[in-house]
Amino acid sequence: MTAHRYLVALGSNVRHPRYGNPRSVIAAALAALDKAGARVEVASPVIASVPLGPSRRRYANAAAVIASALAPEGLLDVLQAIERDFGRRRRGARWGARVLDLDLILWSGGAWASDRLVVPHPLFRRRAFVLRPAAAIAPEWRDPLTGLTLAHLHARLTRGNPLA
Repeated sequence: MTAHRYLVALGSNVRHPRYGNPRSVIAAALAALDKAGARVEVASPVIASVPLGPSRRRYANAAAVIASALAPEGLLDVLQAIERDFGRRRRGARWGARVLDLDLILWSGGAWASDRLVVPHPLFRRRAFVLRPAAAIAPEWRDPLTGLTLAHLHARLTRGNPLA
């Protein structure tokens, strides 16, 4: 079966009782992806970022390019199962503190939309904490909607004059 390639964003800002601090949670999540059959081809260094929304804790963020035979919704199921295994509960305040957040950002098949999932992730172009690690590992990957590379999107966002 043909493997698809995906760009997944990882984030954590809560200590896990087993895995430890958020940086260690990211490392454990990458191992969990591999164990679940989503082969990690390359992972970015972990960066620190300020939180969005009400959380006051800084985030550890990273990105990974993974290969999987699963279609996007199948991979979404895997990502959400890993989040649950790490203690994530999808209730309460949006953008609050969380042990683990896994977002499907891009996939090699281009765009995908369903009632459960939209790829590319609708907000990734405005999030430096996604674009910085993503551009570090896949600078030439193109956004299928704009045609721009991740490196170009990151440069646009961080040069102080973001364009729509």
